Amino acid sequence: MRAAGGTTGARLLIDALVTHGTTMAFEVPGESYLAALDALYDVRSDLRLIVCRQEGGATYMADAYGKLTGKPGIAFVTRGPGAANAAVGVHTARQDSTPMILFIGQVARSMADREAFQEVDFRRMYGQLAKWVAQIDRPERVPEYIAHAFQVATSGRPGPVVLALPEDMLAEETTPPSRLPGQYRAVQASPGAEDLATLRGWLEAAERPLIVLGGPTWTPEAVADITAFAEAWALPVSVSFRAQDCLDNRHRCYVGDIGIGINPKLAARVRETDLMVVLGPRLGEMTTGGYTLLEPPRLPLRLVHVHPGAEEPGHVYQPDLGIVAGMPQMARALRALAPPAEPRWRARTADMRSDYLENMLPVPTPGDVNPSEVVAHLNRVMPEDVIVTNGAGNFSGWAHRFFQYRRYRSQLAPTNGSMGYGVPSGVAAKLAAPDRTVISFNGDGCFLMNGQELATAVQHGAAPIFLVFNNGMYGTIRMHQEREYPGRVHGTSLVNPDFVAYAQAFGAHGERVTKTADFPEALERAQAAGRAAVIELAIDPEAITSRTTLSRIREQALAGQG
Repeated sequence: MRAAGGTTGARLLIDALVTHGTTMAFEVPGESYLAALDALYDVRSDLRLIVCRQEGGATYMADAYGKLTGKPGIAFVTRGPGAANAAVGVHTARQDSTPMILFIGQVARSMADREAFQEVDFRRMYGQLAKWVAQIDRPERVPEYIAHAFQVATSGRPGPVVLALPEDMLAEETTPPSRLPGQYRAVQASPGAEDLATLRGWLEAAERPLIVLGGPTWTPEAVADITAFAEAWALPVSVSFRAQDCLDNRHRCYVGDIGIGINPKLAARVRETDLMVVLGPRLGEMTTGGYTLLEPPRLPLRLVHVHPGAEEPGHVYQPDLGIVAGMPQMARALRALAPPAEPRWRARTADMRSDYLENMLPVPTPGDVNPSEVVAHLNRVMPEDVIVTNGAGNFSGWAHRFFQYRRYRSQLAPTNGSMGYGVPSGVAAKLAAPDRTVISFNGDGCFLMNGQELATAVQHGAAPIFLVFNNGMYGTIRMHQEREYPGRVHGTSLVNPDFVAYAQAFGAHGERVTKTADFPEALERAQAAGRAAVIELAIDPEAITSRTTLSRIREQALAGQG
């Protein structure tokens, strides 16, 4: 019971979440934060609590929610084992610059530093994974900590915040501050007039410019502004790894993604560019082809690097012009730049666009199910606002190459290459946007890392469609194995369950496709099912990527050894 004029740490916590606009949270319950669960009961009509089956699934869902909405994804887990499981989603949010707040129940303050049951020092455990880690030891300071957590998670380069909650602090009665914080407002820098003038001059002088979009803080308005800028200047626009929804892929300025499986013609264009304007990405390993497509620390071209985090420009690549700015602020400023009368690179942009469209054409593949044809069909029939999510593995390359992302936010994928993301992200996307179609791409290995979250989808009435590309192995690792140690296959084969029966056991729709021609009708049945659906695709193991086969990789490796 509340003391007269008082409250508890748990109630201050949940009241603060509501104040900051939280309407959904993901959790796996634990006795360490029972008081918070009790406080959540009182706001259940305003804050929907999604009960998950594993803490990694919960934080993946929080990450997907943060990506989709731009608001911090909220997750609750218990101490020790729960916190350890949750780390995978926090790592994903950190490398993907996703706003997230993870609350971890902690041992009582009186038991601290005794290695009590499931005790972990979360400041040390999460120190390198999170943007900020803290423990709230005084209940009256809860509103202060929560306000700061939202601010840190969303300002500058967004990222995950971890707050430990001692269970006795949550239950302790206290008097709240006389003036409580209001709803947070993210803080982002804006570009300066001098930098914009320099950038404009360099653009006018360029012969072979290239824009690269990606990273955090984009909004639909920012995408509209950058689209107008690119169109007015006739600039070729590429995107970083798994940031393909930063520009409508159907736009004539869009020329493809720079990442794993890059179009070789686009890679050649990147190498010959004389001005690269990078708006948002970190220029990490995946986008730079292992730092070989662009070799650090200094490029033989003019590099303009714009990022919301002051620590990023110059981190790996020294820019000729570094600008700290949020993407909405930068895009708005770029849209206002008057373009030249006739950009000299217009024909080059059109050629790059033609290269992209040619690269999208389906290709022959081994086996009776052609993944490029499957994705091409999805590209033709999916609604304008479809959300596509995927986990990590070679299977995702089919979506990256053959699907066109039409609007922001329609692509949810882990840039840190974290497996098991596909199912939880599909569930979270459908819960956050119930009126939008959600398609989730999964490999057979990736799917079973969090396949139990099908139960979460069914329990909460979410109806995403999960595609399972089943080739009976950890395909990406097998590919690398054949390249490095050809013919010595060990530790990468899988024996899988009956995925149709697996789906049906959870109450989901399930079916198996063994021929390309059967996929369209299977998709229609999944869409009509009115509940979560799993479509297993029987993929020939030889169809390892859209550009090569396992046998060809092995043959090339053996030839190299000879």
